Amino acid sequence: MNPATNPTWTLSGFGDEVDPDPKIQAAVLLALGASHIEVRSAWGTNVVELTDAQVAELKAILDESGLKVSAVASPIGKVDISLPVEHEAVRLRRIIEVAKALDTKYIRMFSFFRAEDQGPEDIRDAVMERMAVLARVAEESGVVLIHENEKDIYGDTPERVLDLMETVNSPALRAAWDNANFVQVGVKPYTDAYAMLRPHLEYLQVKDAIAGSGEVVPTGMGDGQLVETLTALSRDGYTGFASLEPHLAAQHELGGFSGPAAFGEAARAFRAATDAIGVTLA
Repeated sequence: MNPATNPTWTLSGFGDEVDPDPKIQAAVLLALGASHIEVRSAWGTNVVELTDAQVAELKAILDESGLKVSAVASPIGKVDISLPVEHEAVRLRRIIEVAKALDTKYIRMFSFFRAEDQGPEDIRDAVMERMAVLARVAEESGVVLIHENEKDIYGDTPERVLDLMETVNSPALRAAWDNANFVQVGVKPYTDAYAMLRPHLEYLQVKDAIAGSGEVVPTGMGDGQLVETLTALSRDGYTGFASLEPHLAAQHELGGFSGPAAFGEAARAFRAATDAIGVTLA
């Protein structure tokens, strides 16, 4: 068959959804067939707060295991828009140091929360100003920011993600696609968003969700149109990362947790879906 319709995707996953200990994170991801890990925290410490010594220790653990880093899952932009522009620029510069030390070019980020009495249109100009500054910092450093469509930030709907991509218009700002997050804001991901955002899609975060409750579930068990999305990506020749972010045991502002067993359940459900459409995970 045409290789463009049967691509290979690189399997990764949020290590801290497995366990706080990076040695356990690595062991479980390797057992599930992943070649990469997405680093959000280690030993219970978020990446933006890791010391140089901790980053070096983490790199040594991953090197010994043979895992590479797909992305640093930073909290950049997951703050209130009222903070000054430089607040996140300073944090991003630190995250870039971490990303370079871990030998990855991708940094996940977000597009700011707003006050309860503000609508998205009220913060648009401030969001664009901050995103443009962050994109320039990324361009200068040779890294790529991948914006996650998290609920309740500016870029939580397809139209506003597109607005971000077209307005900032930087090669250092691309889209990280999350089906479950779209479900949680009332969007049908494939129907409403795929064609619009596919030109900007750089990175796949794997989770599904139930529309009525917002509950996150394994691939194919929710309303995230994951099978349709994955099929379309395979036909388009997508060959990037697929990063498991199951959120099956807990969700909180800076992330989520699954534990080894639930993480394994999520990985097997995703592999069953990709096997069914002829995608190889490596």
